[in-house]
Amino acid sequence: MTLDELYTPCLIADKKIVKQNIDRMNMQAEKLGVTLRPHVKTAKSVEVALMTNGGSVGPITVSTLKEAEYFAAAGFKDIIYAVSMVPEKLERAKDIIDRGVDLKMIIDNAKVAQEISEAGSKYHRVYKVMVEIDVDMHRAGLSADDPAMLEVALAIHDGEGTELAGVLTHAGESYECESEEALVAAAQNERDQIVLAAQNIRAAGMPCPIVSCGSTPTATHAKDLCGVTELRAGVYVFQDLFQAGRGNAEAEFDLALSVLTTVISHKRNQNRIITDAGGMALSKDQSTKGTDFDIGYGLVADIDGKIIEGLFVSGANQEHGIITTQDGSAFDFEHFPIGTRLRILPNHACMTAAAYEKYNVVDGGREIIETWNRCNGW
Repeated sequence: MTLDELYTPCLIADKKIVKQNIDRMNMQAEKLGVTLRPHVKTAKSVEVALMTNGGSVGPITVSTLKEAEYFAAAGFKDIIYAVSMVPEKLERAKDIIDRGVDLKMIIDNAKVAQEISEAGSKYHRVYKVMVEIDVDMHRAGLSADDPAMLEVALAIHDGEGTELAGVLTHAGESYECESEEALVAAAQNERDQIVLAAQNIRAAGMPCPIVSCGSTPTATHAKDLCGVTELRAGVYVFQDLFQAGRGNAEAEFDLALSVLTTVISHKRNQNRIITDAGGMALSKDQSTKGTDFDIGYGLVADIDGKIIEGLFVSGANQEHGIITTQDGSAFDFEHFPIGTRLRILPNHACMTAAAYEKYNVVDGGREIIETWNRCNGW
């Protein structure tokens, strides 16, 4: 089967570009002397996760317990669940551990640490728990020098049903950086703060074996990770327009994910064409909005993946995508007759991929060479 035969809208992944992106990040981790622990929340696919480790199972990060279950079933044994754990999810976590998985979880609350320890005693298990560190006031976690951080670490360390596994952070504010200098600085701050947290825990007489940091922007631009044991990144496997706009990827060469769509209507009086890939197929993520790289709901490429200069998805209704010219010039309707197949490059690969159950995989051409399944839901 080829792209010309697929039912649209559908999700396309270019294996050649995926491999290129993976190789680049693997080389970066090797140069920095750290273990790469890919965040599989972007692709949520066993096939892609295996590619990140040369075809073998390796350490991964997940954002849902359903992902942990899905990857455990495929033989992945070293997993960090990188969303704050709450007690009501512990029985499900126990079941994952009982499948032979070395599951680590994160928290930022001493009372929750005590509750996890009590659950561990109840189930006759020892939960491995990490302290989440906030390095840039972006999301959850505690500052490296906050006394509450040591309280959480101590509660984990002293608990009969818990083991202190280390510290973890995500420099989410790196996504707001607008220059290479700012990205390098964000990566250095992330490294400095997570290492400080580990040092403070060790100075208090507790172990801190794992020192985990990362995001695709900081992983890409980090210069020094001395004191860090592992690097996490996720969207790098596909890249997207947001990453391209921030200087972490090149739109013409590094974007592996696209949505195949069909032109279904011409609106000559409005200088636009309509496709069958709307908000449900593309997502309504407009993360490039307000930047110098504002391209609405996605850039337009031809069926072979070559970007068509001057076009973008200006609007997205539920099942209708609206394409027009970026500069307001007259649309060449004759070049895009109804039935024309196009590929839309998304702003946010994670959000767009979430609408689909599988990837139709090409290798630089139109032929479908493989199909990769993916995990959805929670």
